[in-house]
Amino acid sequence: MDSTEVVVNAAIRLAEGLKSTAIIVSGDFNIDMIETSIPVYFASRKQKNIIDHLVASSKTKEEKSKEILDKINQQAAGKIDHIENISAIEFMMEEVEEGTIVGIIESKDSYAIVIHNLSDNHMVQIMKECEERISPEILRAAMKVAFDISNTGREGKQVGTAFIVGDVEEVMIRSHQMILNPYTGQKDEDRNILDRKNWESVKEFAQLDGVFVISEEGMIEAAGRYLDVDARDISVDKGLGGRHVSAAAITRDTVSIAITVSESGGVIHIYMDGKELLHIESAQRAIRLN
Repeated sequence: MDSTEVVVNAAIRLAEGLKSTAIIVSGDFNIDMIETSIPVYFASRKQKNIIDHLVASSKTKEEKSKEILDKINQQAAGKIDHIENISAIEFMMEEVEEGTIVGIIESKDSYAIVIHNLSDNHMVQIMKECEERISPEILRAAMKVAFDISNTGREGKQVGTAFIVGDVEEVMIRSHQMILNPYTGQKDEDRNILDRKNWESVKEFAQLDGVFVISEEGMIEAAGRYLDVDARDISVDKGLGGRHVSAAAITRDTVSIAITVSESGGVIHIYMDGKELLHIESAQRAIRLN
């Protein structure tokens, strides 16, 4: 039995003993050796080999040793963060249940087993804070559509858009149509964000300038909406455009939450009370293995 198998078996025993809700694997593992009834996910993350990085270095032996230790610590911290972020995202997407997650990390230089409680996860805590304002079902549905747009775009092109969820009357007062509203006159069942069959039309209309406005009940009230807000005191990350600024500003002036998708990079941002709560890299998704 090699060291990889020992680590994997130990992680599985831990996960089963802790009644974990999922195991997340990051590294070059033989998937066939992971035998368990617990859901197993694979999360890819490329890492540079620490030793290869230092081979050409002209530093002294002592300096190399210190740099190796520093880089091992940095790499381990990065991999742990990656497992924690993936756990939170899969929880948001309702792929993973709340509870304890066991991560198995492998690189060319080391192995590690991570035990992470989702209730302590910063990203999950932020989502629960949002759910005090918007129902979990509506918030997660909007997030799923945002991830879908972020990852697949439309007709092979990256698409940027924004969803303003909640306090719909005030949001509509503080905005106007840039184009004819494609949701005017549609039946409730055809504009319900909770119904997956409506997501294709959302992805189509996401190509329009402006934002989506979604009610507390999950009804898409409008697309192609322009937000009439004063955003001079709003601060967003450098490189983000007017859609992000106005989306953040509308959450300052109304009791709403904004979810934006960047056209460049597909990064998802969530704003509330005029401030960014978190941002999520679109590529951070896991693949279910069993």
